[in-house]
Amino acid sequence: MADQTNFESHPAPLAYENEDFLNGPDGRPLRILAEYAEPLARFRREKIQDTVVFFGSARFRSRSSAEQAVELLARNGSEQPAPPSEAHRAKRAVDMARYYEDARRLAYLLTKWTLTLPGKRHRFVVTTGGGPGIMEAANRGAREAGGKTIGLNIALPFEQVPNVYITPELNFEFHYFFMRKLWFAYLAKALVVFPGGFGTLDELFEILTLTQTEKLAKKMTVLLYGEDYWRRVLKLDALVDAGAIAPGDVNLFQFVETPEQAFEMLKDGLVRNHLQSPPLAERHQPEIATTRPRSGRSVDEICKKD
Repeated sequence: MADQTNFESHPAPLAYENEDFLNGPDGRPLRILAEYAEPLARFRREKIQDTVVFFGSARFRSRSSAEQAVELLARNGSEQPAPPSEAHRAKRAVDMARYYEDARRLAYLLTKWTLTLPGKRHRFVVTTGGGPGIMEAANRGAREAGGKTIGLNIALPFEQVPNVYITPELNFEFHYFFMRKLWFAYLAKALVVFPGGFGTLDELFEILTLTQTEKLAKKMTVLLYGEDYWRRVLKLDALVDAGAIAPGDVNLFQFVETPEQAFEMLKDGLVRNHLQSPPLAERHQPEIATTRPRSGRSVDEICKKD
């Protein structure tokens, strides 16, 4: 029998300090749970009651940045002019910069208004995916207004680096898309969708589907910013004509054209659905986990379960 007297005994690592376990397949349930529990703890600590979510392209620039790019292209010092396709994209970026500036303005107006609301908790906090483009614009406008602003970032091969305008305590980094999506819907009382690509369409239709199927125990104001753009992209009349959606489903959202118009429609929906005299028992709840919307459900029940 082998002599074991020369071997030292060391305690095994605690399970929650075992990085191989936590980062491996068996630790996946814990990682998923962490992306629910850790944001919830921060939202409680920062007294965030609810949000207004801005979606839109990560590729749109501010007007000054887009104009500078055109100017640099025009005087690049080369004997050969820039390819027509490159010049077209640069000029188109100037056109689309309108949406960056409008998102910035709308977030500013909304945040200035929310800062006048009574109560100890922060209402209707501007929230984005945390990256550049429209996301940066909305976080920037809210920051310029003096309010808190949330960025729900996710690691991607390109584009997705947290912008500098997010409130540091509310800057989140997600690994799982579905957990990030949960937090977009979880506290949102309104959604503003600026022109964008696949990601923007994905988020828009997810919220519309949850609303259409009554899986959200709250009323959600959904605004599509830029009617011409969205009517060219969305051919919803074809879905109605085919019977794939009900005629009333096209009323789940409204088109808006200016920051001022969008702000008035947001304010009207938020006041009517979420600020007007809830039952006495539902007022002044102390924490996110016990906050109840007008439906009488806690925040933990906002996304209904089957």
